[in-house]
Amino acid sequence: MKKVAVIQDLSSFGRCSLTAAIPVLSVMGVQACPLPTAILSAQTGYPSFFCEDFTDKMHCFVDEWNKLDVTFDGIYTGFVTGREQIDNIFHFLDHFQTKESRLLVDPVMGDMGQAYKLFTNELLVRMRELVKCANVITPNVTECCLLTGLSYDKLHRYSKEEDFIQAIEEAGNILQQETDAQVIITGVNPPTTHPDQQFIGNMYLDGRTTFYRTMPYNGQSYSGTGDLFASVIMGGLMRGEDLRESVQLAESFLNAAINDSSLEETPKEAGVNFEKYLKMLL
Repeated sequence: MKKVAVIQDLSSFGRCSLTAAIPVLSVMGVQACPLPTAILSAQTGYPSFFCEDFTDKMHCFVDEWNKLDVTFDGIYTGFVTGREQIDNIFHFLDHFQTKESRLLVDPVMGDMGQAYKLFTNELLVRMRELVKCANVITPNVTECCLLTGLSYDKLHRYSKEEDFIQAIEEAGNILQQETDAQVIITGVNPPTTHPDQQFIGNMYLDGRTTFYRTMPYNGQSYSGTGDLFASVIMGGLMRGEDLRESVQLAESFLNAAINDSSLEETPKEAGVNFEKYLKMLL
């Protein structure tokens, strides 16, 4: 069985990060080996939460795993609390990244045009360096803008869908050329002249081809959907599947979970009801 080191936070409530990645990777036939960056009572979208930062504990995992002489087929990074944690990830890569291991970086820094509270320019500088080590990158539109310098405000002043998509594709190609990675930009929500017919999509770029498709969008934004998406991509990578097919699988999986959550009126901060749909990933 293939093993993936998953470097993310553990939030007890919110269905994100490790509580999203572990079940998805497990059902896809991959052993998830978590290295927590922080322990939270609930994800940061809740009005109150406890957070224990694990920055100074991350090296302990590296030291102990070195003693075990373990190897990883994949390494998957997500939410980090700051520049120092990215430094720790580089230290981890020095010990465990090989020519055979595949690195997926989900550059969690913001969403909906807003950077997260812990975002700093130092973190952005180091994240730009980290994505250059990756085989696959899964930024959302906001994170793609941060990584490439594309203006989010200018992007959303486009009134025509084709202009919006072209700007996203140009930014994606810049990111792909700078990193030589496969890039999947998530949450692409182009403008529409029919507010009751919104669509959202994902764009895949590998330097040779661009693959983009949309699905109906209910206008809701739930915690952890990006983590679930990236986890399916990581699982597909470990199964040797074409990533374009993995994108479609992730879309179908999330669409089912989001529709279920909408019907049940699940709070956005609680994440989506994905558990009953894990069988779709077998």
